[in-house]
Amino acid sequence: MKLNRKEALVRRHKRVRAKISGTPERPRLAVHRSLQHIYAQVIDDVKGNTLAFASSNEPAFRTQITEALKGGNIAGAKLVGALIAERAKEAGIATVVFDRGGYPYHGRVKALAESAREGGLVF
Repeated sequence: MKLNRKEALVRRHKRVRAKISGTPERPRLAVHRSLQHIYAQVIDDVKGNTLAFASSNEPAFRTQITEALKGGNIAGAKLVGALIAERAKEAGIATVVFDRGGYPYHGRVKALAESAREGGLVF
């Protein structure tokens, strides 16, 4: 049976989530990307709470936006990565486990992860 793109993504994400989970000491940094935006959230899976959130679709991001800097490109993903690192630090989170969400680790996902590392998150 051939899977379509969405079914293949869900299958890969389930495989990733079977191996990783966020704890209060080391929450999960989950990434979701769409065609025009990228989203990141720090999640404590034990309590089911989102501890920090950043996306390219929020007013804090839109004030810094130019034509070359959108959520659907690498430059926008770097900005969201720096923003999630800053908000996680404010929430008292230093170490996380990275959840790429079934997406390949390259392009926007990789840019977000590297920017979050530069912002001080350890994973």
